[in-house]
Amino acid sequence: MNPMERVLVIGGGEWQTALVRKVKEMGYEVVNSNLYPDSPGFAWADYSEVSDVLDMEKNLVIAKKYGVSAVLTDESDIAVPTVAYVAGKLHLPTIGSELAALYTNKFRMREFCRKHGLNTPEYRLCKTAEEAADFTAQIGTAILKPLDAQSSRGVFIVGSPEEAKEHFAESLSHSRSAKAVIAERFIQGTEFTVDGMVVNGKHRCLAISEKKHYAYNESIASELFFSHSNPVYDYEKLKACNDRFVNLSGLPFGFTHAEYKYENGEFYLIEIAARGGGTRISSHIVPLMTGIDNYRCLVETALGHKTEAPGEIPEAYQNRCAVLKFFDVPVNGGIVTRIEGEEEIRNHPGVVELHLEFQVGDRLFRAADDRSRVGFYIAVGESRGELRRTMEWVENTLKIVEEAR
Repeated sequence: MNPMERVLVIGGGEWQTALVRKVKEMGYEVVNSNLYPDSPGFAWADYSEVSDVLDMEKNLVIAKKYGVSAVLTDESDIAVPTVAYVAGKLHLPTIGSELAALYTNKFRMREFCRKHGLNTPEYRLCKTAEEAADFTAQIGTAILKPLDAQSSRGVFIVGSPEEAKEHFAESLSHSRSAKAVIAERFIQGTEFTVDGMVVNGKHRCLAISEKKHYAYNESIASELFFSHSNPVYDYEKLKACNDRFVNLSGLPFGFTHAEYKYENGEFYLIEIAARGGGTRISSHIVPLMTGIDNYRCLVETALGHKTEAPGEIPEAYQNRCAVLKFFDVPVNGGIVTRIEGEEEIRNHPGVVELHLEFQVGDRLFRAADDRSRVGFYIAVGESRGELRRTMEWVENTLKIVEEAR
């Protein structure tokens, strides 16, 4: 290893900090770019540069300035095209701009599925509110999505043409690559996430979760329960569906994070990304569920170093379960007057992390998108029963006392 090799990590928010730290731990120098001067990743980087992750040319200038040997990101959709562009311009390992577009543009994903005979809900590219309303009238309940946003911003479930027209402009405002919205049939079935990675040209599924959503907004997840098998759903079939998409796409390396829904015995792709799942799924939960140092594989591959594909998940991990659980708001718009149980929860051996986005005196509102959820915890257990008991204990121990507005 050349001790002077430098890695540019594009994106320096809370979810990129683990990657910045991993690169440092492996003995490389880290250049971190992000929009804000006080970005969390900057505290761990050797060099920091203020730059919008969407600004391809400025990030290219930064990469050239420091003579980097690899360009990376994780847990951020919007940084993926910039990473591909900068790495390509420097002739470094990259997934390329075409694949970056496929894995960040929901319409392209739908077209790819149709071309290769993969399950996908009925859909239409809509440039006007009238087109979205017409599709909704034909299909029944639909979901409107920006082409390439993240964190569920601009996503609306609509049950009538009038609702489609009402929400079209807001959804459209979050599309970046083109002024259009994708409307698709809303599938009522259970939702799943699948996290995996490509090493030496072959995709491997590593962690699957069954999702639950807030009752007041079915497009925002409230719980992701990870396990290697499911008593109701065929996870081997789900893995095969996911592997087929990724391998057909030719993704050369890197992480994947996909969402599927189950309907009438089939899994339907909702979307798939060429990065790891956010809110510490790739940085914390995937290693917890597999024993695999996935970040080491990612960094070495991006540097062009020879990397062995991970072997089978060890037997000791086969029954392990983990959960990413998001908190709800007891009183919508209430003011927090007291928080109880934080220390006890943080000290529990089954709790990996407790993360609260509020403090006493804050006013809390129900989540409007993924980014506005008020906090979460990650817990692990060696069986479903053990993890469920830990979850029950956490939710009985943490008390958020609010005063109605």
